[in-house]
Amino acid sequence: MTSCHVTEDPIKKVAIFGGTHGNELTGVFLVKRWLENGTEIQRTGLEVKPFITNPRAVKKCTRYIDCDLNRVFDPENLGKKMSKDLPYEVRRAQEINHLFGPKDNEYSYDIIFDLHNTTSNMGCTLILEDSRNDFLIQMCHYIKTSLAPLPCYVYLIEHPSLKYATTRSIAKYPVEVGPQPQGVLRADILDQMRKMIKHALDFIHNFNEGEEFPPCAIEVYKIMEKVDYPRNENGDIAAIIHPELQDQDWKPLHPGDPVFLTLDGKIIPLGGGSTVYPVFVNEAAYYEKKEAFAKATKLTLNARSIRSSLP
Repeated sequence: MTSCHVTEDPIKKVAIFGGTHGNELTGVFLVKRWLENGTEIQRTGLEVKPFITNPRAVKKCTRYIDCDLNRVFDPENLGKKMSKDLPYEVRRAQEINHLFGPKDNEYSYDIIFDLHNTTSNMGCTLILEDSRNDFLIQMCHYIKTSLAPLPCYVYLIEHPSLKYATTRSIAKYPVEVGPQPQGVLRADILDQMRKMIKHALDFIHNFNEGEEFPPCAIEVYKIMEKVDYPRNENGDIAAIIHPELQDQDWKPLHPGDPVFLTLDGKIIPLGGGSTVYPVFVNEAAYYEKKEAFAKATKLTLNARSIRSSLP
């Protein structure tokens, strides 16, 4: 691990998004709370803005109205001429980009925390896009350490051919917080997400106050590929997640281990010659995206020492 020191500009503006998917209620509930009373998320010298991202979907308690808001923050959609004929979420993405971005603009928000839920058994998860960003790695390390002994996983979605075009993409430091089970409000899950945001804001505050963070290392799970369900000639699902794989997110999956099960009782095992780590196993929202789970590999990321550039 290198001992090189990195000086970063202080963080000035942070946004907390809830309701990017309208049926993911933990983020919606927390953001509405903070809009009414934001005392717990305020930090000296830092602008923190809670924001309901997809209000129409929130009102209907549905994932989206016309299309997935968390997949339309790409240059093509953001660059389209504003029109009432555009899908609602594309118009909303343009509005959000104008309010909080665009990325690398001097007026854009430094960090956006996007609060999400999942039906997969993933626990506390931080989603990271950049394996070389010392600041983000340090923040993930701080959150993981602060939450211990509660596990907190880091999912690295840095991949040359897998692009997500999410709300995070308009921030200078994009981070997605979550996921937790969706569709319900549970006190334990709400408390976990609340603590994740608290620790993240504490880290930013301490950084802005001049605290130096020494070199650190974190364990991450890097996406390799997405796996679809087996399908018949009509394109219909022909096998479901095997019981031995269900709820086993982050656990090692070895070649030959059961992955899918047909209605005839046939077991379809994992192929290949290496152990992988399944993520987003049997996520309800991903059926339409033809994703049964994602394969990840485990690795370690190192971060250099960082401190704010303030004197």
